[in-house]
Amino acid sequence: MLKILAYALVFSLIPANAFAQEGTPASEDTGLATASQPLQERAADALALLQGEADAKDVLGARFLASVPPAQFAAITQQLTSQFGAPIGIKSLEPTGEFTANIAIRFERAIGRGTMALSPDAPHKIEGLLLRQFEPIDDSLAKIEADLLALPGKVSAYFGPVDGNNPALSINAGERFAIGSTFKLYVLAALGNDIKAGQRRWDDTVPLTAKSFPSGMMQDWPSGSPITLHSLASMMISISDNTATDQLMAVLGRERIEQTVAESGFADPAKTMPFLTTREMFALKSGPVERLQAYRSQTNTRGMREILEGLDTSGLTTEQINAAFSGKPVALDVEWFASANDLRRLFEYMNAHSQDSAFDIMSINQSVPANLREQWAFVGYKGGSEPGVLNLTWFLTDHSGNDYVLTLSWNNPDASLENSALELIAQRILSLPR
Repeated sequence: MLKILAYALVFSLIPANAFAQEGTPASEDTGLATASQPLQERAADALALLQGEADAKDVLGARFLASVPPAQFAAITQQLTSQFGAPIGIKSLEPTGEFTANIAIRFERAIGRGTMALSPDAPHKIEGLLLRQFEPIDDSLAKIEADLLALPGKVSAYFGPVDGNNPALSINAGERFAIGSTFKLYVLAALGNDIKAGQRRWDDTVPLTAKSFPSGMMQDWPSGSPITLHSLASMMISISDNTATDQLMAVLGRERIEQTVAESGFADPAKTMPFLTTREMFALKSGPVERLQAYRSQTNTRGMREILEGLDTSGLTTEQINAAFSGKPVALDVEWFASANDLRRLFEYMNAHSQDSAFDIMSINQSVPANLREQWAFVGYKGGSEPGVLNLTWFLTDHSGNDYVLTLSWNNPDASLENSALELIAQRILSLPR
């Protein structure tokens, strides 16, 4: 819930091995001949597992299965194969030790690269694999668009210049979607504006008084802890810390952030008012049903503000929140909203009005694998999720100094989302030649 999606497509969940299969080359590249026998054998076993021809309990170690049960492994495998096709062979298997290796797996439509580790104890079952990056083969924006539109629920997408001219991809870019924690970019923009205007400094220190709930860690810090605005902003963006967010909102004031929303070129900003704190959102969605219904029934923001002013969150517990957000989507109309075009315009606005360090904060957690980071001079990221809501947003600068935006939103009020499906599509987009 309200967590930054910092997966960078790191599939420690998918213990992939070298994939060798009858009728296909054992290796198209290097390293297989120098790999230990256990590495080669487990590679073949993993291929069979990914193809549904082996039992996870026979291939995966106990520690792996404790983190990723067979059903979860099967679901992740399905996501990979739906995006990239079946695994068909080993691209490379390069030992880094007797029981560890760098591995590249050839799927029908991509090469997945990462690392593999085996238990040193016989029978040397797989204890981990990280597929850090995927290199699409014979992919196209047309195929990507079709896969986006095939997702259950509704999606929006924009990939192109920050000024909106001639985007490579634009789907429902003018339609508002629930965006989860991506709303924190508006808080960052308001703070960056005040700092550029000389009204605040990054090293200004404030006491911690506005505690929320995870994601994050600052909810566990001592009340009154002195924290700089830079630290609050960094925690808010890099790990989506909700307490850091609410503390910054308390410092800036709700009206200041709403002013930033309007000034940024947000289409019909009244539609996203009042701008909720994370604690208020948690209280509305996990508290009494009557209170949520009263809030949802308001026909204007004045009525909503009156409910927020009288909102008692003192008895709210983590257990209540976990219960409310552990199942199906809850009241997706009580959220933070933006269209792809709104987010694109926000970056235009930040370019003109925010202090440069605001962008630097976005680059702390870039949420892309190394091979894609190298294609850009700058990568900044923020994402957000809760059941039924997912947003992934990047601000990118190429090596010629041109600014781009990739933003993807996916909403489904009827079911939770397979987050990895959208994350894989994002990586496919960023992998395409420009």
